[in-house]
Formats: sequence, C-alpha cells, structure tokens
Amino acid sequence: MNEQIARILDSIIVPGANRSLVQLGLVRRVSQQDGQVRIELGDAALMDDVRQSIGEHVRAAIADASGETAIVQFASMTPEEANDITHTVAVMSGKGGVGKSLVTGLLAVALGRAAYSVGILDADLTGPSIPRMFGIEGRPIGSASGILPIASATGKPVMSMNLLLESSDQPVIWRGPLIDKALRQFGKEVLWGRLDYLLIDLPPGTADAVLTVMQAFPIDGVVVVFTPQDLVDMIVRKAINMVGMMEKRVLGVVENMSYLYVPEIDKRLELFGPSRGEEMARVANAPLLGHIPIDPALAALCDRGAIEDYDSNIV
Repeated sequence: MNEQIARILDSIIVPGANRSLVQLGLVRRVSQQDGQVRIELGDAALMDDVRQSIGEHVRAAIADASGETAIVQFASMTPEEANDITHTVAVMSGKGGVGKSLVTGLLAVALGRAAYSVGILDADLTGPSIPRMFGIEGRPIGSASGILPIASATGKPVMSMNLLLESSDQPVIWRGPLIDKALRQFGKEVLWGRLDYLLIDLPPGTADAVLTVMQAFPIDGVVVVFTPQDLVDMIVRKAINMVGMMEKRVLGVVENMSYLYVPEIDKRLELFGPSRGEEMARVANAPLLGHIPIDPALAALCDRGAIEDYDSNIV
C-alpha cells in the first residue's frame, strides 16, 4: 500500500467510532493495477449502512486524490482479528472506594498526552463510573459480529456495561456466571482496533470477576491503588498475592487521597493518616507511581465528565 492510499484510508472515519479505518485495524489488503485500486476491508462491528457509507467515502476520496477507480470489498472479520493491542494493563484495588476508577482515568489522560493511543474497559460491571468521568453517554452501536466502543472527547475508545443498559441508574443484578460471560464477551466482541494501551478498570477485591479478567485478557501488568488507612496493609497484600498467583506482575502502586493541600496556609493535611506509599511499594516490590491528593477541582471535573481537562503535575 503506497503512502497516499494509506493516508486516505487513515482519514476515513468510521461512523459511531470516531476513529479511522486504519486505527480500527479494518484494512486487510490493498492492491493497485491498471489504474484501479482494490481495497479489502474487514466488516467487524459494521452494520450494512455503515459499510455502504464507508465504501462511498473511500471511492470518492481516492478518485479525488489520484483519479483512480477504487473497488471496495468487505470480508468477514471478527474484532479479535482486527484488534492489535500492544499493552493491556489492569488497575486493581483490594477494596472499593479507594479511587481505582479515578486512577484508571488519570492514567488514560497521562498516556494520551504522551501521544499513546489508549482505550478503557470498565470491567466493574456493578459499579461503573468511567463513562461519567469521561462524559460519555448513549449506547454503543455495532453488528452481529461485534461492538464499537464510544469515543471520549479526545478520541479514547471506552466500553462499559453502563453504556449497554436502558438507563444509567439501572442496576446489574447478575449472578457470577452471567458476569463471567459478559466480561469474556468484552474481550472477544469489542472492536478496539490498534491501541498502545488498553486499561482495564477492575472490580474491587479478589473475587470471581477479577479472576475472569485475569484469565480472559492478556494482562501485561497490574497497577494497585490504595489509601493511607490502617487496614491498607492487609488489603493490599491480598491483592498483590492474587496478582502473583495469577503469574502477573505489579507495575506500580498508587496512593490515592494521600493528602489535602490548603493553599491559604501552604500546608498538606493528611486526613486519613500518614502516607504509607513507600511501605506499600516495598510490599509490592514495585515502584510508587505517585501520591494523589484530595483535589476538589478534580472531583468537580469528574462530576462534569471532563476528567480529560484536568491539568496537574500528578498527570
């Protein structure tokens, strides 16, 4: 495929995904002969009308750019065949309410600003909060062959059970086998395309759902989140031990709610006790990635669905 054709295909945005054919990994083959360009695209997660629209746009763009005739064909393709994810990182906590989803969101923002392509899977089926943080509403579209994630304001693909429900306040009252099936489907049926990083926001604890994600996804490593409280040692050790038992590695630990900075007196108040970040890093035998303060500005942005606007040295 020559550079001109590659640029054209990378400029064709797939409706509903807000990412290009190349970014979604849907370009299978391209050949040129006798003034004709033959392009074979994958049909993963694409409805009939979307395929028709893409074909028209590709033919028009190539005719405008080179004067050549483009023959566009679609071939059967699954999301698994299209997906090309370099690193899959899970974000884990031993208990709920410590800011695991917040850390997932901030990691995505930081990686995105470093020019990496990042996707987020909200695997906390019963308490999903990632869509709200990123201001994502509506329902994903797709076809019998797969689902297209919804893109955030800066183009990060996001998938969450909350996006599939009739309303955001509808509870997910499922037993373990159904949750297990849903998580495995997120791994096989979601079209992530080409990503440098897929971040998975795990459910809290070390129960069935976490085990399913660890087994169903090619996890490269885990980031463990905790707060500076008395019981943190036992809880973090359980999470770290589970990671080891699953033969994964802890990439680093993050202490959330580490302190509250009061600018009027230029002082940090440790509301939940002294920091235990260095201690937990030693327990995990992994680096301490950071202390995240209690920041009212960050909380307000998350409530407005604008976490991607947060600007801080933490990021």
